[in-house]
Amino acid sequence: MRRVALGAVAVAAALVVGPWIYINVVRDEAPAALDLPATSVAVEPTDAPGATAAPTTTTAPADPSGTWVATAGSVAGYRVDEVLFGQRVTAVGRTSGVTGEITIDGGALRAAAFTVDLTSVASDNAKRDSQFANRIMDVLNHPTATFALTEPVEIGSAALAGAELATAATGELTLRGTTRPVVVDLRARLAGSTIEVTATTEIVFADWGIPDPSLPGIRTEDRGILEVLLVLGRA
Repeated sequence: MRRVALGAVAVAAALVVGPWIYINVVRDEAPAALDLPATSVAVEPTDAPGATAAPTTTTAPADPSGTWVATAGSVAGYRVDEVLFGQRVTAVGRTSGVTGEITIDGGALRAAAFTVDLTSVASDNAKRDSQFANRIMDVLNHPTATFALTEPVEIGSAALAGAELATAATGELTLRGTTRPVVVDLRARLAGSTIEVTATTEIVFADWGIPDPSLPGIRTEDRGILEVLLVLGRA
């Protein structure tokens, strides 16, 4: 009996310690939330040891009116909090399969429509990716997610001159065959020949008919964050 009890304690300890070691020692940290790229500063070369050149002054962006399309560097994905065998982790999946465009006219964002390829979303865990593609998002029948702007967004003179813009956009988001209105938090910046945008919104899974992602030993929150980084170039 004593050996059985000791064996049960050892198994219980392994179930607690094993995940802790994996999550806190072996497993890599979850990627940071998508953010606007760091701005690069050009410096003049100098031969003086230890000398630091002064930052250069950038010119004001040209008129952004027109159509801009998603280019390389655009990324979309999810962030979901989980409790994995008693340890809190953040699951992150992403894809560069982002297409779409925006239209700016009269100092306002007039139209925006984007499509994300859900079949290419990947995390750091193949089993999670299999659950995402099959039971959770059913990408065989719903291979894409889409967003379409439904109300114009005023850009403002400061942002048109190159300052960062923080605002919100209203649109319709389609996930797993369900379309619902959403409000998306935006941060945007005119950066020379590109427009850089981050967009985030909270998704309550039941609102889109998304099954509970939880599994035995893994308890997932009932909601997650949809996050997007757009790098846009002129069409």
